Amino acid sequence: MSKSSAQYSQYPKHHPHDHGRAFHRRPAAAAAAAIALPAADDAYTIVHAGKQVRFGPVVFWIVVGTVVLLGLWSAATATYFAFRDDVLTRLIARQADMQYAYEDRIAELRAKVDRTTSRQLLDQEQFDQKLDQIMKRQTALESRATALGAMPDVTGSLPRSAPQRGDASQSTTQGTPKPSPISDTVIFVAPPDREARLESRAPTVAAPPVNQFAKNQGFDNVLVRLQTSLDQVERRQVAALSAVEEGMDSRMRRMRGVVSDLGLNLASLEAAVPRTAMGGPFVPVKLTANAGPFEKQLYRINLTRAEMDRLNRTLALVPYRKPVIGEVEFTSGFGVRSDPFLGRPAMHTGLDFRAATGDPVRVTANGKVVSAGWSGGYGRMIEVDHGNGLATRYGHLSEINVKVGEIVKIGQVVGLVGSTGRSTGPHLHYETRIDGEAVDPQKFLRAGVRLSAG
Repeated sequence: MSKSSAQYSQYPKHHPHDHGRAFHRRPAAAAAAAIALPAADDAYTIVHAGKQVRFGPVVFWIVVGTVVLLGLWSAATATYFAFRDDVLTRLIARQADMQYAYEDRIAELRAKVDRTTSRQLLDQEQFDQKLDQIMKRQTALESRATALGAMPDVTGSLPRSAPQRGDASQSTTQGTPKPSPISDTVIFVAPPDREARLESRAPTVAAPPVNQFAKNQGFDNVLVRLQTSLDQVERRQVAALSAVEEGMDSRMRRMRGVVSDLGLNLASLEAAVPRTAMGGPFVPVKLTANAGPFEKQLYRINLTRAEMDRLNRTLALVPYRKPVIGEVEFTSGFGVRSDPFLGRPAMHTGLDFRAATGDPVRVTANGKVVSAGWSGGYGRMIEVDHGNGLATRYGHLSEINVKVGEIVKIGQVVGLVGSTGRSTGPHLHYETRIDGEAVDPQKFLRAGVRLSAG
């Protein structure tokens, strides 16, 4: 490199044919072949193999700067590649962490979906089970309501009728009159509206529209409403059944108390009850192993009802009812009195009921007519044997509607009020007898009032 091209003349030129031979040159000349010295005008010249390139200082420094930058870039690149494994490792690890996190999130979401699906299936299964239980419970309650509706109210009574005078003549013209109750103490049968009352206590559960209701408040609310409705029905049924059981127990106590107060032997009375035509195989009554409180209570009521039916048939032979309709008014009681004809003390063996001529006279208990005709001071008189030593007499009749040997039922009209025999006016002479001895009829009538109190 040189600032002057004239200096090249100081050195011998290299000829191409000199290859292979020793080339001797001076050191200064050899150095000049590679580097030129700077000339006086500050220009730089590069000479190589006889060729030279001359350039200024700006280009020179640009070249130098470029070489420096390339060196720095090479150093930076070397440094980067020296640490490249760590960077890639971190990048790969980060990417792996992101992938693992993504996969974990997917697994979590999948598990959540599975749990939700399982919960829905479980909820559906539970809903179906609850609904099935509700349907079974509703069916059981409906069967209970049917059992309650079919149960006769043996503690009830027929409403008292109030026939007018002249019924006897109408009955005579229309044929044989049917037995009719004398008063509210006659027959213990169910009132006609009993079944309706029981049904009203246990109405059929009407399920609300499930779809619309479920959209608004959910299936759980539907089940809660149904359960609440069934609970109310069951409470009403239990209350009705408890009332029936309590009424039957009270009635049984009164019936047994009446028999005891009258001094009668219950076993003897039951033996005197005529057997009706019935039969069939003996099938013992028993409860099932899974019987609940309702079934057990219904079982007790059925046993009590059977016992009450037996007592009712027995008490049907006890003359504790009134022989005439309407308010009881005695003109003469049982016991010692002044004789209406002689004015002297005499024993009155019955009760004299005030009545008008032609009023119907009704038998006070089931029995058989043993006397029907004229009987001295009784005038026209009827005597009915009720069995077990019990008998009743009906005297001073104007007309007799039965004959000896006829079976009569409670409330049947056996004659008409009159004033025949030893009588001062129209009235009914009524007697009750035990083993042929006259006893106070009021004792039996008070027993009838006690029975009718419940």
